[in-house]
Amino acid sequence: MKIVVLQQLKLKGGNVKENKFLVYSALAAFIIAIGMFVYVVNASKALSYLSSDPKACINCHVMNTQYATWQHSSHGQRATCVECHLPTNEGMLAKYMAKARDGWNHSVAFTLNTYDNAMVISDDGAKRVQKNCISCHKSITSTLVSNSDQYHNYENPEVATGRKCWSCHKGVPHGKVRGLSTTPHNLGVKEVK
Repeated sequence: MKIVVLQQLKLKGGNVKENKFLVYSALAAFIIAIGMFVYVVNASKALSYLSSDPKACINCHVMNTQYATWQHSSHGQRATCVECHLPTNEGMLAKYMAKARDGWNHSVAFTLNTYDNAMVISDDGAKRVQKNCISCHKSITSTLVSNSDQYHNYENPEVATGRKCWSCHKGVPHGKVRGLSTTPHNLGVKEVK
């Protein structure tokens, strides 16, 4: 391959020594680019995001509060981040598309430091969490729906627009206060067993 390239360059009238330098420079740049890519993938723990392990969510230190409060909640031993925050009944494509979209948004916000102290879930994320709450707790939610005519105040605009589960269940699963100052002494991840 190398000989063919050099012969073609020679036929075109180019200086073989100069062209060799260009070929080797391009090869070196390609190898450096591959090395940088491997380094970034390793340093960012990018492959961990393909798993369902909740520890993948704390690769970035700003999520330590959410992880710590989740561990101490009723959901800590029963549900993972993925089971609540990603589509669970819509197939692998929907799950990984949501992961990619959320991952991109999170990496941009965390890298550029554009997130608020008290993080708020996106509208798309809220829809997914609501759907998963109803799916996991379907025996309870079916009773609520069947009794909704009797016990809801339809004058309340929140009820008319669709109340979210966490409107009432504020402490589930991340505690009542959601901010970076919620767990001020959480300097690292401490596993609760």
